Amino acid sequence: MKIAITGSSGLIGSALHSALDESGDKALRVVRDRSKVGDDVAFWDPAMGQINPGILAGVDAVVHLSGLGIGDRRWSSSRKAALRASRVDSGALLSKAIASLENPPKVFISASATGIYGNRGDEILDEDSPTGVGFLASLTKDWEASYETLREKNVRVVLARFGVVVAREGDFLRKLLPIFRLGFGGTVGSGRQWLSWIHLEDAIRSILFALRTPQMTGAYNAVAPNPVTNTAFTQSLGRVLARPSLLKAPAFAIRLALGQMGMETVLFSTRAVPKRLETLGFKFSYPQMAAALRAELGS
Repeated sequence: MKIAITGSSGLIGSALHSALDESGDKALRVVRDRSKVGDDVAFWDPAMGQINPGILAGVDAVVHLSGLGIGDRRWSSSRKAALRASRVDSGALLSKAIASLENPPKVFISASATGIYGNRGDEILDEDSPTGVGFLASLTKDWEASYETLREKNVRVVLARFGVVVAREGDFLRKLLPIFRLGFGGTVGSGRQWLSWIHLEDAIRSILFALRTPQMTGAYNAVAPNPVTNTAFTQSLGRVLARPSLLKAPAFAIRLALGQMGMETVLFSTRAVPKRLETLGFKFSYPQMAAALRAELGS
């Protein structure tokens, strides 16, 4: 297959590019740096609304992974607008370009997020659960809706609602490891909030599975089957690193330091499960958090 990838320099995109090379598929990286254009690299500029639909001619599938980092900084009004543009506007731009082709790619896979469910306490959330409220929920709903044009063109659209990706080089662990290694790790808020997560290897395998499984369409929770509470995660990470994890960061400190971004990314509780993936027979290499952490951290 020839597969176009946006966001190919990110955590998931770069790992997917390597996996496609290993499987014998041909990857076309769609990037924002015109100087890198070549045989297997094409240019687009979503911020400026620029894309030549011709770059996607002859492509079998598109995997859309680009977007600004949700947790990189506090959410000012301008930051929220930038996050929305990098997802909703870029998704609509890409959809329009694909839909304009006489023979569009048969498959379109886009990253989405479990943030669409909002703050749901202990409720177990599968793909049939209603969406929630909050900035992330609203953003993700509009993000997923931006691909409606493709459905009208009979393109198979798959929306991968990723949880937090567990990988040594990913933002999630990279930000926590220095704190925990110094012995300053601990629970955040009540510690009872649920974390939906997936190991990087399983995230890539789920995309490859979607590419090659014709009956996959619509939204899928791309998360491990065993979400964990913040307390359970903290204890697992402390054990793997052989460091104490007894300190606590109260909710008010998170709100003060990180504002709404901290509330929705750290204190909200989302207990999502991969019902549709498992129904189709997908098997996770890392269904348990402790094993995922050991694999990444070498303990």
